[in-house]
Amino acid sequence: MCGIFGFVSNGPRESLKSSGELDIGLERIKHRGPDGTGKWISGNGQVGLGHVRLSIIDIETGAQPMHSDDGRYTIIYNGEIYNYIELKRELGGAGFRTNSDTEVVLRAFQRWGPEFVTRLRGMFAIAIWDNTEQKLFLARDRFGIKPLYWTQTSSGLYFASEVKALLPFLDRRQVSAAALSDYFTFQFCLGEKSLMDGVWQMPAAHTATLSPGQRLKPVRYWEVHYDLDYDHTEKWFSERLVEYLNDSVKVHLRADVEVGSYVSGGVDSSLLAAIARDERSTGPFKAFNGRFTEGADFDESAYARALTDEHDMQLHVVDISEQDFVDHIAKVIWHLDQPTAGPGSFPQYMVSREVGQHIKVVLGGQGGDEIFGGYARYLVAYFEQCIKGAIEGSLNNGSFVVTYESIIPNLETLRQYKPMLREFWASGLFGERDERYWRLVNRANTFGSILAPDVIDRVATFEEFKSIFWGSNVGKESYFDSMTHFDFKTLLPALLQVEDRMSMAHGVEARVPFLDHPLVEFAATIPANIKFQNGELKRLLKLVFGERLPAAIRDRKDKMGFPVPLNLWLRRGGAARDMIGDILGSPKARSRAYLGNGLSVDTLLDSQSPYGRNLWALLSLELWHRQFVD
Repeated sequence: MCGIFGFVSNGPRESLKSSGELDIGLERIKHRGPDGTGKWISGNGQVGLGHVRLSIIDIETGAQPMHSDDGRYTIIYNGEIYNYIELKRELGGAGFRTNSDTEVVLRAFQRWGPEFVTRLRGMFAIAIWDNTEQKLFLARDRFGIKPLYWTQTSSGLYFASEVKALLPFLDRRQVSAAALSDYFTFQFCLGEKSLMDGVWQMPAAHTATLSPGQRLKPVRYWEVHYDLDYDHTEKWFSERLVEYLNDSVKVHLRADVEVGSYVSGGVDSSLLAAIARDERSTGPFKAFNGRFTEGADFDESAYARALTDEHDMQLHVVDISEQDFVDHIAKVIWHLDQPTAGPGSFPQYMVSREVGQHIKVVLGGQGGDEIFGGYARYLVAYFEQCIKGAIEGSLNNGSFVVTYESIIPNLETLRQYKPMLREFWASGLFGERDERYWRLVNRANTFGSILAPDVIDRVATFEEFKSIFWGSNVGKESYFDSMTHFDFKTLLPALLQVEDRMSMAHGVEARVPFLDHPLVEFAATIPANIKFQNGELKRLLKLVFGERLPAAIRDRKDKMGFPVPLNLWLRRGGAARDMIGDILGSPKARSRAYLGNGLSVDTLLDSQSPYGRNLWALLSLELWHRQFVD
């Protein structure tokens, strides 16, 4: 786990200049690799590759950049290849100079060429320079767990693990209008876009090959296909699920350092921690939870305690306060690279800081909601369509996997979502499925007159939404699969950005065992009537692994993610309200081109709902604008 930065200039240059640019880029991502720094510059100064290292595997000899034996190839790489032992064996095993997965990646590229990425099982952002053919090869893992950004300027191509490393080399700094439209609609950007105009992210599951003077053109190498398997029984799927998830956790525990786990109090992280603890049955196993001191609605540590007591783990609980928010929110946005995915990044930052004081590697539950159906909005959307189907007599046409009668017992899950239900059913009731899910995920209408009229391109954004929602790899008969697929392709990358940045801010490697491609490919074949029977969220996971979880976690219906008590802090006044009011009420903030004439800071502060996102969206964007653009 590390950070990478490099460039390919349009022509030869002085090595001194190249070295200086490497130093500048690496300095901005040094938090990703506190254990060492390495750099390499080609003989004519045209190519530079830099690396900051967090030592996890082969601590003694795994430094980068790493060169092939014949000197033709040089690699820098961020991530972990969990099947590196098996690949090393397949490559012959002899002649390796290190015990690192980096050398395995390099030799796999030499043996199989660019297609080698399909053999990798793990998370990665890879850059390999071919000194003979004068070409740069770039690759990003299947899910976008590890970040990779790039920009092509008048000087050449620059790429890095984080946007902030590219800022000094941009010809200009300007907000991307298309990305800003995405941000106010979803609180994340679609596709390759970033909020910084001219800076792109390498899409997940893509590679690219570049020669000096060319334009970078990423090419997809993997896709998840929802080819539903109706030939096997629930029992068969259950048995396979045990095999796939146990194996994923086992290989995700490969490390030469101690591994622990986040435990949020929900099914996903709790299950991974329980399986990991069984795999490492001797010695301590550390688990980490964060809570706010504002009451039970913001404290799930009791659920985490139930798990860790039952499985003999050492639980570290982080108390997070309003003053922590005031002290750290600017750092959160700086490390985040661009605001995304709601306020959960702040408590994640605080918990990761605690993790970093104890261990280097931690398991997280990202991916479980998108793969196995854990979001309450799936139930909201499905309930409406079930009622529609019952009225129209179309419940058995293949579009529905549950009836409205059978879904009723699980509606208790929606108790805390009544405001969302009111908004969702305010208009468009019983409309087309894509339009209805669009209404659930679209936040643009909640801003009212706060935004300038032309900031959000609703037509273009909706069309891009539909192209993902109705992807050619998803069958149209399953509403459930269309919803989870959209979140898998859009929300999940945003959450993975949070997972990566908040952990790496403290020199911690976060691993996500649910995002093991054999497991994901298998899960995509499970029919929705098994995964989502009777409208029960994450039904199959709880059915198969329920005995490994405390009843309090297995049976709970009130999991809310990681809510932040912003509304309470604002209502009572104090440090957070003063800080936010000063920032958003400043002349600089009020002059932003994306704001309309309807922004009343006091009204905004007073109207913040318990789980509202508008205030967070505006505050995060303003802090980002000051740090990255101004």
